Amino acid sequence: MQQTIYSAGAGYKLIDHYVNELNGRYCLVKEGSLLDGVVILKAKNSKTAVIREVYINEWSSGYSIRMYNRCPKKYEHL
Repeated sequence: MQQTIYSAGAGYKLIDHYVNELNGRYCLVKEGSLLDGVVILKAKNSKTAVIREVYINEWSSGYSIRMYNRCPKKYEHL
């Protein structure tokens, strides 16, 4: 299975949608090198989104975005 890598703009658009339109929460779990490393987005009556920075080369990186029906146990305490 091949992983889809999204641009920084797509990741920030999703963050903006969760925070401003859905009145959700943004939690930065880990700092990244060029972008936010690991981010968790939660909103009431919406899926939980986990966004991770993905290395492309020395000058650029992208995002891997996974949607969950429930927050993964690994991130529940945050």
